[in-house]
Amino acid sequence: MKKLSLSDTTALKPQRHVLTVLTVAAAAALSLTGCSDPGSATAGTPSGPGAAAAAGSITYNTSPEQNRIRSTKDQKLADSLPNSIGKDGKLTVATSAGSIPLTFHATDNTTLVGTETDLAQLVADKLGLELDLQLTSWENWPLKTDSGAVEVVFSNVGINAERVKKYDFAPYRAAFMGFEAKKDYSGTVEGADDISGKKISVGAGTNQEKILIAWNKELTDAGKAPAELQYYSSDADTILALSSGRIDLNIAPYPSTVYRQNSRDDLKVVGKINAGWPASTLVAATSKRGNGLAEPIANAINELISEGTYAQVLDRWGLGEEAVKSSDAVTAENFTAN
Repeated sequence: MKKLSLSDTTALKPQRHVLTVLTVAAAAALSLTGCSDPGSATAGTPSGPGAAAAAGSITYNTSPEQNRIRSTKDQKLADSLPNSIGKDGKLTVATSAGSIPLTFHATDNTTLVGTETDLAQLVADKLGLELDLQLTSWENWPLKTDSGAVEVVFSNVGINAERVKKYDFAPYRAAFMGFEAKKDYSGTVEGADDISGKKISVGAGTNQEKILIAWNKELTDAGKAPAELQYYSSDADTILALSSGRIDLNIAPYPSTVYRQNSRDDLKVVGKINAGWPASTLVAATSKRGNGLAEPIANAINELISEGTYAQVLDRWGLGEEAVKSSDAVTAENFTAN
């Protein structure tokens, strides 16, 4: 198996990269490094049966009647599954609810819907397995995976050097953080200079915070005004502060910012950076190291890309910009950070 750089599988559009290097402690907890729980993206968004009203180009179906995009079984891929995985005819998938459009409860407060569940369904279809969704909290997905309670995780998990020691990965989305602002905001955010003197909300202890702290150091070293970081106790409070003009910017997982841009008439996305900054990372189906699932899932994703159902799912949820060109299994043996 060849050595893989994470950029081998991305379809990222060209963008300006910040050159300052930030060293992130490798001892950070597995569940809190790389991509993380995006939290609730529903703060201040329209509610009601059926669909979220769209100010942008996407109307989100939040009802339990999803009419999911489906695929068909590939017998060769099904035969490639380890006996321990395929013998019960199910693909047991952990996911964390609470974030539109990734995974969230539909309007019946029971059915799990979203990008992650749709992609998990497509993979299960291609492998000839029944999808068995298991709701778990973000912080518990490592325990559930380690214990064998679930076979794979579809929950915005990013690949990083710490996780590859315990897990194997099949990438299925690029991973961005987005900057959002009010519709009348005139600037964009591509690097440290663009946040100088701004008031920015950020979650404490997140990768987003680490990025902003590094950018502030770059600014102060250059004799420029740093950003003023603001912390709120809930997403609802954050979005209220943003929409009322008490802060200039908010940084959050890109899918959440895209959702708000499409479902509100007062906010917009003004920039994005890779979630693994200063390197890059990908969101991936995550399975216990050595259980034999990463390669069949990666192969299934490649077939889904070829047949077009993969793009249909991402476009349905407004995340076409996070599409990958292909998927290659990432393990400790072939992982290289970039």
